[in-house]
Amino acid sequence: MSKTVKGFLMLALAMLVIGIFFGVIGGFQYLFPTWLKEWLPFTKTRPLHVSLVISWIFTAATAGIYYYLPRITGKPLFSEKLARWHLIILLFNTVAIFICYLLGLFGGREYLEFPPLLALPVIIYWALFMINYFMTIRRKLERIPIYIWMWTTGLIFFFITFCEAYLWLIPFFRDNIVRDVTVQWKAMGSMVGSWNMMVYGTGFYVMKKISGNDNVSRSPLTYFFYFLGLMNLLFNWGHHTYIVPAAKWIGTVAYIISMTELVLLGSIILNWRKSLNQARKHFHIISYHFLFAADIWIFLNLCLAICISIPSINYYTHGTHITVAHAMGATIGINTMILLASLYFIAESSTCRTHILLRHKKKIKVGFWITNISLLFFWLSLIGSGIVTAMEKEKGTAFSVMMLKLSTWFHAFAGAGVGIFAGVIVLSIPLFNNIYRNEVK
Repeated sequence: MSKTVKGFLMLALAMLVIGIFFGVIGGFQYLFPTWLKEWLPFTKTRPLHVSLVISWIFTAATAGIYYYLPRITGKPLFSEKLARWHLIILLFNTVAIFICYLLGLFGGREYLEFPPLLALPVIIYWALFMINYFMTIRRKLERIPIYIWMWTTGLIFFFITFCEAYLWLIPFFRDNIVRDVTVQWKAMGSMVGSWNMMVYGTGFYVMKKISGNDNVSRSPLTYFFYFLGLMNLLFNWGHHTYIVPAAKWIGTVAYIISMTELVLLGSIILNWRKSLNQARKHFHIISYHFLFAADIWIFLNLCLAICISIPSINYYTHGTHITVAHAMGATIGINTMILLASLYFIAESSTCRTHILLRHKKKIKVGFWITNISLLFFWLSLIGSGIVTAMEKEKGTAFSVMMLKLSTWFHAFAGAGVGIFAGVIVLSIPLFNNIYRNEVK
């Protein structure tokens, strides 16, 4: 494992832990609105939480790609120096965004709330990443596997959608509210599709390595899933824009595509799990458990997504905690579980420090169950909160009265958030210890 990959892996874990920590603070601020209001109000904790968790997804996926590429091509990374500069710029820009949020210096839009000037380093380090990636895979690969297609698509479309998200800086977009909202939701929806491509590609590679069977990354169904995922990336944002005066068929098509993608992904993982023999399950037992959890969360999130994507239901649920539940189910339940499977696979594949994981296997198992059970309660409490909110809004209930009725649900998801944080801490310590002590090669 190279020193640069170690840096990406440790930075990713730090982003995950700190991001969830601010999420816990934000949860308690629902219960106690005046808590920390003077120096760390909810207007700061929310963007800190969201930005760090999104950064965790991209950074963990990036770490995996940098680690797996030389093993796929059989040759070293094109430029270790470019990868190192990527890490340095990412680290300093993350710190700069963190400081801006703490100081209350905003200037962007939803999910990208930092000052627009700090978008420039993101474009630079992503360009370095793309150069390194494409120069590494330019070497001939026989029958390009699905994870290469997915990583390639994710890298290209993140660059496009990130730039697109800043079109609001141009008066032509900023001065027209319909145009501005449509472009922003389209950009952010497609950006989610780009990181899904990177995460799912990582998942397919890990599944292939655990099973020792290349069929999972080359079967016709898997390639069909890729093209469906590409359609999702291009069009699924439509079901977020029911409030925008646009053709209704756009939302309908987006709804159908987004549902079928989750069905197929869950089916592929389920069939892969059935094909494994006990020996392979046991050898990579930690990674396997995280992929199993991701499959369960795909099913749960699919059920919720089907409901909230129906326009007549979406009218009541959009903007409530049900939308947050869907986002958390996807971000933590699916993406984070797949990425933890990847990180533990890298750790389990280590020849020099595997004993660290073996020594803490019971703790890791406890952390796994604490995280997933807490996430389930967190998810259900958000759904409950969203249902109550929708019902009370329909009745015309005063905001203060509605907040009192939501108090029980707020207590539930704040407590569950603490459980998620505790579980992630338990999972992260042995993993961080393994990565830190791993020999640099």
